[in-house]
Amino acid sequence: MAPPHVLLNAFEMNAVGHLAHGVWSHPEDRATGYRRIGYWMELARILERGLFDGLFLADVTGVYDVHGGGAATAIERAVQLPVNDPAVLVPAMAAVTRHLGFGITADVSAEPPHLFARRMSTLDHLSDGRLAWNIVTGFLDSAARATGAAGTLPHDDRYDRADDFMQVAYKLWEASWDDDAVIRDRAARRYADPAKVRAVRHDGPYFRLDAIHLAEPSPQRTPVLFQAGASARGLDFAAAHAECIFIPADGGPGTRAIVQRIEDRLAAAGRDRSAVKIFGSLQTVIGRRRAEAVEKYHDYAAHAVPEAALAQLSAATGIDFGSLDPDAPIPIPPGGGNAIRSILAGLGSAGEGPPTVRRLLAGLALGGRFRPLIGSAGEVAEEIGRRVAESGIDGFNLVRTVAPGSFIDAADLLVPELQARRLYKTGYAEGTLREKLFGRGPRLGAGHPAAAVRTGQGRAGQGGAGQGRAGQGRGE
Repeated sequence: MAPPHVLLNAFEMNAVGHLAHGVWSHPEDRATGYRRIGYWMELARILERGLFDGLFLADVTGVYDVHGGGAATAIERAVQLPVNDPAVLVPAMAAVTRHLGFGITADVSAEPPHLFARRMSTLDHLSDGRLAWNIVTGFLDSAARATGAAGTLPHDDRYDRADDFMQVAYKLWEASWDDDAVIRDRAARRYADPAKVRAVRHDGPYFRLDAIHLAEPSPQRTPVLFQAGASARGLDFAAAHAECIFIPADGGPGTRAIVQRIEDRLAAAGRDRSAVKIFGSLQTVIGRRRAEAVEKYHDYAAHAVPEAALAQLSAATGIDFGSLDPDAPIPIPPGGGNAIRSILAGLGSAGEGPPTVRRLLAGLALGGRFRPLIGSAGEVAEEIGRRVAESGIDGFNLVRTVAPGSFIDAADLLVPELQARRLYKTGYAEGTLREKLFGRGPRLGAGHPAAAVRTGQGRAGQGGAGQGRAGQGRGE
């Protein structure tokens, strides 16, 4: 029996710097072209040539202003700043591809669900059903202040708010328009049947709504749902909502334990493991021979700025690493505070003994916290197969080191080696992104809480969707 195919997403950001801080300065890197649409169209073509499942676009709506007490490091070193809107890239990239999926990160605290739902439906239409949404709850106080708030909500409260946001979004996507509401009757000059369109009504702890969804049903209705929460509350949220879960692991030691926690929570939520794909994060430096890969790694590392990564980590953890004695143990807030708790939990992995800033910097040789997998394409493919088999994950988000060179190496060198080992598909399946990933219909399946909206049953149906019949559509 052949091993399962590894899933691959390119992990990118509409910015100069993403997760390998400083490497944009390498002479082969073209990340400063992020402002031009041709840059993104070329990247999409590269990824589809390599049969990538998707392009996952990270995003932030604030600045990293904890390190050193301000944003100076983030500004000077292009630490995910400047950063442009990822959603507007999708139509251009969709126009030059047929199969590549597009995962857009969007913060549920950044805008009202009514307008957000319309944007996602629009992009799902324009991409012929290839859209995914990475649900984030926000962690930057600077982003909260930009919306007029004093700061972010407490950690678990952010997920409570996100739960309420999801209920509104599900109702808009799944229940406002019946599947057969749009009739396009030219002779009678009737575009839609009013009896089959209804207002969504919701009265929740964070959101109230009485409105008809502005977009007609898109190919998937609800985009494929991604989520990356790794705290206990985050994993509960993911088990309830996510179809694809990103975990802060590269498939190495300890990953299987994270996967097991996810599987336990899925079971508790009444969902089957087959309804979810689990992705790790992986950075690779690939050559035709191992010596070439090692040479590339040292070349890239010479351009990296490990100190810049501390600005991102300071904001993510709430710890100003710039103010600490580099050799003193890093003080970890009791209970994780209001930070990204999975990052706090991983600080101790930077070296032997208690975590210190100096040990942390030693693990940031490429300007980020990922430990790169370095080797020939065959060696990297072999190791990827081993990690997938041992950890139980389904695939990886590939982090770029240089843009777009890292993805060219993956498409042209790594993918053929994975295919030779029967670890990777040799062509795309037809259909929407959901159909490609799961081999079932374009709609969320009956086991997902959004399905309750269609029948008025379960928590997702609380508050109702007005009068009238909700279309059932096709399930998974």
